Amino acid sequence: MDFGLVLQTDPPASRVIDLMRRAERNGFSHGWTFDSAVLWQEPFVIYSQILAQTERLTVGPMVTNPSTRTPEVTASTFATLNDMFGNRTVCGIGRGDSAMRVAGRRPNTLARISEAIKVIRALGRGDAADLGGGAVVKFPWVRPGARLPVWMAAYGPKALKMTGEEADGFILQLADLYLTEYMVKAVKDAAKAAGRDPDEVRICVAAPAYVTADDSPEALAHARDQCRWFGGMVGNHVADLVSKYGEHSAQVPEELTEYIKSRQGYDYAHHGRSGNPDTEFVPDEIVDRFCLIGPPERHIEKLARLRALGVDQFALYDMHDAQEATIDAYGTQVIPAVNS
Repeated sequence: MDFGLVLQTDPPASRVIDLMRRAERNGFSHGWTFDSAVLWQEPFVIYSQILAQTERLTVGPMVTNPSTRTPEVTASTFATLNDMFGNRTVCGIGRGDSAMRVAGRRPNTLARISEAIKVIRALGRGDAADLGGGAVVKFPWVRPGARLPVWMAAYGPKALKMTGEEADGFILQLADLYLTEYMVKAVKDAAKAAGRDPDEVRICVAAPAYVTADDSPEALAHARDQCRWFGGMVGNHVADLVSKYGEHSAQVPEELTEYIKSRQGYDYAHHGRSGNPDTEFVPDEIVDRFCLIGPPERHIEKLARLRALGVDQFALYDMHDAQEATIDAYGTQVIPAVNS
């Protein structure tokens, strides 16, 4: 199993770079960041420094979107980084929840994402792409052998189907075992129905992880409070699904929708941060299901079960008060045990 580190690009950028370097030393293969231009610093500028100061780490956004950056600009940025550092990027793409809403716009449609996936991947590997309106373009400077995988974040039935049909990878932002099995199956089935090899679609589960010294009630309570923000972030996407499909729908499992009934609202000023006051509605059970919390053996056990469900990478959200300690615990105890 591959391991990724997910960070927000809060200033100073030097700290983001240092944490990514620490992750590589501890056996992580991927470095991911949020991409929301108003809330955080520009990730692609920081990627260039991460790539320059690491040797093997693959970097990318979790996730970008096709409106705050047009597809040809996104492709050019990735292709430039790959030309400089050797195919060490991956394009995570989605609807643009925070990036679009903070700017007063609605998240992207699946049709727009589909068009962007095709353009970004083609241009990134040096092929021609149709931008619409008769504009077919190609980067003349991309060298042979360039590649740019595009992974899509999804929850809803239509997005899962499109991921299986079109994307190189699937990003699932939660680590619940039941929902992971349900959604991975939906993606793989869609890939097979589209004539693709389902095993070629990479599966990435992304969630907060907090390693405690023991499983005492006090330690677990603190870890839950540090990770409760994640249930609120996921709840934004779930609320959209409920709005579209209804509170009780055969197309969306109630294991995903039930917990947001007490959700009151959401202020993106606290997005993705521990102590977010808008996530008090998230119960302990959801934190335990969606995240990885407890002593190392609990993490190892859950990761083994995720891998058995077809998960290729676990991407660790590291937004809490134990960033270095969590990276180090994974490097010394969790990753070696999972991959032994």
